Amino acid sequence: MGITERKEREREEMRDLILQAARKLFLTQGYEKMSIRGIAEAIEYSPATIYLYYKDKNELFFSLHKDAFQKMMAEFSVVAAVTDPFERLVALGRQYIKFAIENPELYDLMFIMEAPMETLACREEVWEDGQTSFGFLKIVIGDCINAGYFKNTEDIENSSLTIWSFMHGLITIYLKKRMSMFEDNREMERIEESFKLFVEMIKCRF
Repeated sequence: MGITERKEREREEMRDLILQAARKLFLTQGYEKMSIRGIAEAIEYSPATIYLYYKDKNELFFSLHKDAFQKMMAEFSVVAAVTDPFERLVALGRQYIKFAIENPELYDLMFIMEAPMETLACREEVWEDGQTSFGFLKIVIGDCINAGYFKNTEDIENSSLTIWSFMHGLITIYLKKRMSMFEDNREMERIEESFKLFVEMIKCRF
């Protein structure tokens, strides 16, 4: 291995070390309390070292955001084995709920926090991770239409946006503790019941 290749490998190893520490601190402390100094202390380097790899905290969070999307899309792959398109759509919805509930901090970073979008705005780039995951949903919706489901619409994009909006709203109400107003400790049951009702609604409407 040449000097250039070795330096590049060492750079990637350091970047991974920083991200691992950042992910751990983010999951335990949250965005507001996590700092570049705290990450530096965790890996026993100076804050200046972190800034050699990441311009600021938002850019570091953007890398975590990209990793989170890769994790989610990997978990979505299990629905590919479902033959019927509508059942595949339902399975995808269940995977979305499962991912959000098991990874609440990551879901917050991916779909609620402004930090990743601020980084994209500074770079003047589009939200490719969002486009990829939304594109996956559009493919499933398109398969449903081609199979004879959703006979009342051919608008794949708006159908996908409508379905995603419901799922995101349901998950966000739960993650942000708004279901506590019911005071009956039936949050998971309510999510399941609401999801089943929505499935029946789109069957009838579309």
